Amino acid sequence: MISWVEGELREKYTDHVVVNVNGVGYELLISLSTFGALPDVGKTLSMYAKTVAREDALLLYGFATAEERAIFELLLKANRIGPKLAQTILSGIEPQRILAALRDGDIEMLSSAPGVGKKMAERMVVELREKAGELAAGSMAVEGLPPSVVPVQDADSETREQALSALLNLGYPKAQAERVVDSAASSAGEGASLEELIRHSLRRLAR
Repeated sequence: MISWVEGELREKYTDHVVVNVNGVGYELLISLSTFGALPDVGKTLSMYAKTVAREDALLLYGFATAEERAIFELLLKANRIGPKLAQTILSGIEPQRILAALRDGDIEMLSSAPGVGKKMAERMVVELREKAGELAAGSMAVEGLPPSVVPVQDADSETREQALSALLNLGYPKAQAERVVDSAASSAGEGASLEELIRHSLRRLAR
């Protein structure tokens, strides 16, 4: 089982990265939260990992922090939540907010994530509330990777389209995604990179 990956970041996209580890390219599926913490392509990347075995594939998920990985593993313990939906939830809601919502029974917050309706959110609280409380109160290491230092790029139409595409791929309605991205672009300013634009968008979606 692979639990940690460190190597040269060769490719990065909003949903996955490719890391060169001693000449072998590892593809790790990531959330938008982790995407916002990535360094530049060509830089060294250290990432927590989780191996998920399926009948037809062996998938590797990557996380910027141990906390995010722990919450991913927690979500998988709920009925009808698989790795893809767990990653979608982590993309739509910040890890700490997920933990707090499960612990406090915040159905509205949980159901704001794409693919999670009210009934599923209620079931998540029933099934995970106690474990979420233990996780929040425990001494789990939450050491994360340092924020990436990325060159400033203009928040042009291409950058906005990429951010919009990332939200649409998560399942957010187009009208909502467009409003959020436009608002995020206005707040982030002209020098916003794609990573910054997505971070601002996620904060708005989590409100």
